[in-house]
Amino acid sequence: MTARALLAAACLLAAQTANAGGIDKLRQFLESTRTVRADFAQTVVARNGRQGQVSSGAMMFSRPGRFRWQIDRPYTQLLVGDGERVWIHDPDLRQVTVRKAGAALGGTPAALLAGDSAIDKSFTLSEAGERDGLEWIEAIPKAPDSGFEKVRLGFAGSELRAMELFDSLGQTTSLVFSHLERNPRLAPSLFRFTPPANTDVIGD
Repeated sequence: MTARALLAAACLLAAQTANAGGIDKLRQFLESTRTVRADFAQTVVARNGRQGQVSSGAMMFSRPGRFRWQIDRPYTQLLVGDGERVWIHDPDLRQVTVRKAGAALGGTPAALLAGDSAIDKSFTLSEAGERDGLEWIEAIPKAPDSGFEKVRLGFAGSELRAMELFDSLGQTTSLVFSHLERNPRLAPSLFRFTPPANTDVIGD
């Protein structure tokens, strides 16, 4: 999984009002939700339709600017945003990539999570109808170099159940969420990262 896909996947959103339209739910979330924790299952499909390996793990975020995206199976990988920098740790490679938060997030879907509530500055939002029993919202980044063509979020009532990320290489990352908790108490230490000893650090 690429660092850019991890950043995109870090953009996990929940809604508050079951009777509102998808875009209204997204806006209400940004106004009222400060923290989220959820488990996820992720599948990546290539441009040619070939399905890649399924991975799973847990994510947490604390608005604005802090998030933790952890893959547990079939391999371990961790992404942490502390508000100033984004850290991507690959234990198997003994490598950490670090970037300034602004440069790392930019117009990517993660800006829906880590940025301010003025999402219209970075994305064009539209209702995307119903499919697979879910109500979908589509967000198209306004920045031409975001690396993503669009993001779709699927809601069941007021709960976020799925997310689809379409990148500029024709790859689709599909996420299914479970055990989503809205506004849980999360320890600040979850959003801090110190590179382990004997690890190469690349970037800012």
